[in-house]
Amino acid sequence: MNNRTKLLKDEKVQWKTLGEVAELKRGRVMSKEYLQENKGDFPVYSSQTANNGEIGKIETFDFDGEYLTWTTDGANAGTVFYRIGKFSITNVCGLIKVINEEEIVCKFLFYWLTIEAKKYVYSGMGNPKLMSNQIEKIKIPIPPLHIQQEIVAILDKFTELTAELTAELTARKKQYDYYREQLLSVDDKGLINGVKAEWKTLGEVGELVRGNGLPKSDFTETGIPAIHYGQIYTYYKTHTTETISFVSPETAEKLQKVNYGDVVITNTSENIEDVGKSLVYLGQEQAVTGGHATIFKPSNEILGKYFAYFTQTEIFASQKRKLAKGTKVIDVSAKDLAKIKIPIPPLSEQELIVSILDKFDTLTTSISEGLPKEIELRQKQYAYYREQLLDFPKNNIES
Repeated sequence: MNNRTKLLKDEKVQWKTLGEVAELKRGRVMSKEYLQENKGDFPVYSSQTANNGEIGKIETFDFDGEYLTWTTDGANAGTVFYRIGKFSITNVCGLIKVINEEEIVCKFLFYWLTIEAKKYVYSGMGNPKLMSNQIEKIKIPIPPLHIQQEIVAILDKFTELTAELTAELTARKKQYDYYREQLLSVDDKGLINGVKAEWKTLGEVGELVRGNGLPKSDFTETGIPAIHYGQIYTYYKTHTTETISFVSPETAEKLQKVNYGDVVITNTSENIEDVGKSLVYLGQEQAVTGGHATIFKPSNEILGKYFAYFTQTEIFASQKRKLAKGTKVIDVSAKDLAKIKIPIPPLSEQELIVSILDKFDTLTTSISEGLPKEIELRQKQYAYYREQLLDFPKNNIES
């Protein structure tokens, strides 16, 4: 007998539509200018999912209490949030207010809708939508109030555990950023981590080769390992032993080659942060890369990983910003990358710095170990129990 069966033993479950148990509203139009001119302490939520949906804060609020909001339009349509307190929402956000709190617990409704709402999203005409006339049709199970409260308490515990791990991960990442800056900074005596370092340009300590070609349409199921520039800032971390894409041997012949220890650097992006991101290739099989990327082939003076970690520092970022060209599409050419100065300590010191940063990198980014793995396991556990606890049997329904 599972947890849900135990909770529902000898209990009846009534079903109603969302429109029967809650009031549904939409937010109002708020421009960027309005948000700027009315800055305050009360959050404004919109269609995005980043930052818990918050796009700014204003000096007034439209709602005060316990509510749910959902994203009505765009890629995140059907995403549901639990809100409590004073806030406002924009016109691409919907509001759900429970009519009778003696009938249904708002947080219980939230957990149910996180499963069901996405199923009602309409994706016609290329713009996903979940409007009031659709979401109001969702069937809601209504077990006795004490059962709802118990289910909420269990799921809240899982949410709290994940939140604690996420907060710890955020703190560790800040700690990692701090130590990386310290380990790769040169003091006024010309020392890095207490060891003498010589400033050299990237062009002096390695060869830079600009890539060419490689549209995604060239990808194959198997073949020669291939690194696409876009994957460096959307998928890969600091280093990899294998690629997620491949090309045919015929296509690979036309592309620039990436060998073990080489560093692939992004040249182009729509934002300056993604320009200059680096990936150290540690695969045994030769790979290839294409346009909008430069291959840095380190000399015997510098480790590829040491350089890759250096590209994550403010010292590198400040030089990169000065060399960047373009507004809508930003580019730093291979020729300009070669001008960037980097402190070069002895190889033994580079190895020590890399070993320290590798440990932080594993702890904060690895999906096979460290905190990200623990968070992933907790999220899977939460999803499993949510499905179990909210899977109400059809033979136990009152219509």
